[in-house]
Amino acid sequence: MLKPLQGFQSLETHHCVTGSMRHIYEFHGYPISEDLLLGLGAGVGFIYWHQKGIDPFYGGRANFDRPGVEGLEKTVGRRTGVQVEIFRTKSARKAEKALLEMLTAGKPVMIHVDMGFLPYFDLPEDYHFGQHVVVVAGYDRKAKQVLIADRDAALHPMSLQDLAKARGSTFKPFPPLHTWYTFDFSTKRPPTAEEVRHAIREASKGMLEPPIHNLGVKGIRTAVKRTLKWPQQMDEERLRWTCFNIFIFIDATGGTGGGIFRYMYGRFLKTAAEITGEPRLDEVGDQMHEIGDRWQEVAEIFKEAYEAPDPAALLPDATSRMKAIADREQAAWEGLSQIVA
Repeated sequence: MLKPLQGFQSLETHHCVTGSMRHIYEFHGYPISEDLLLGLGAGVGFIYWHQKGIDPFYGGRANFDRPGVEGLEKTVGRRTGVQVEIFRTKSARKAEKALLEMLTAGKPVMIHVDMGFLPYFDLPEDYHFGQHVVVVAGYDRKAKQVLIADRDAALHPMSLQDLAKARGSTFKPFPPLHTWYTFDFSTKRPPTAEEVRHAIREASKGMLEPPIHNLGVKGIRTAVKRTLKWPQQMDEERLRWTCFNIFIFIDATGGTGGGIFRYMYGRFLKTAAEITGEPRLDEVGDQMHEIGDRWQEVAEIFKEAYEAPDPAALLPDATSRMKAIADREQAAWEGLSQIVA
């Protein structure tokens, strides 16, 4: 019978990564908010990305696992005393074997999948995003089905065959690469005040001193310039869908918690004020929430552009607001950098 692992509780969450980590932490007796996970992992930033052959997008995340960067998952683990390991393989058989061994041992498993192959999502046929993160929380060996915990509170049944397809997707730019994680909670502990301060320093540096111009506050200003060129670079239909995608990447429906992760980070700063005893962080938390409000206004303009007869006509309004947002973000991150210096 297909049912969740004993002790597993499905939760309604904001962001696929922090939501999946919260599922794992809660299962292992470490209650923690997504806001704290995001903040401890220095997980907020900004990126403007436009690769040839792929629609442009805005991203509000930072600290992704890559060569030379440990990634949010390991960073959070280091600051909570949890040993986090990341595994990847080209072999679907090896990935499934590891998955089933962990499930048989009674452990839920956090994995990467391509959203376009998840049967419980109603997405366009050609939509693919391979860095979506979910938790496999149950298994019926006889039926060859698993239960998936995603951002909603429901648990979604899925065949092992469909799961293998979602894990093995090769669609660019972010294929899932059969990625999975292991967690060792034997030395778990609360984060220290200095670790919280250091996490804020890392996020602030990423926003204020990015290595390339399409990241951080510079990235927001780059997005303003590049967005105004979209009408010359794509036809109306593609522009329309790009506007809709930008709305999704900013809005809570896309897994950002709203305001391109600024609401979540604002709440983290309020928690950080309590942990560190630094009340000024609470004040910047309010500023970050207001920045989130401004981002939401931009998101609504992009959604309106998607529905408008001429989507290009609304781009100047969206980008003019983004110019003001860049100034607000500059001031907020500079303030944070000074507070935790």
